[in-house]
Amino acid sequence: MSNGKTTAKVLDRLYEVITSRRAADPEKSYTAKLFSRGTDKIAQKVGEEAVEALIEAVRGDRKALTEESADLLYHLLVLWADSKVKASDVWSTLEKRFDSGSGIDEKKAWLKD
Repeated sequence: MSNGKTTAKVLDRLYEVITSRRAADPEKSYTAKLFSRGTDKIAQKVGEEAVEALIEAVRGDRKALTEESADLLYHLLVLWADSKVKASDVWSTLEKRFDSGSGIDEKKAWLKD
């Protein structure tokens, strides 16, 4: 079983691979193809993967939900890279929110952002 730090490392490595593929040949790299199609298409893919993950959650299919969640995370990281959002900045924001409290007060703080 992996811990949170291992997971973050995997996501950090994936983010690095994604950013390195920005200039790759779109005929040879799915990631480069996404970048070449622009932010609107990348955002559309994030939305599609989110819906697919939700469908599998409602169906109760844990294996399919796991697979769709991986797809969602991948496409979200592509969107971040396309938008020049660093994964480390997202992790820092989550860490600050995590450290700020819990429960209803935490939710109120998140809604203010």
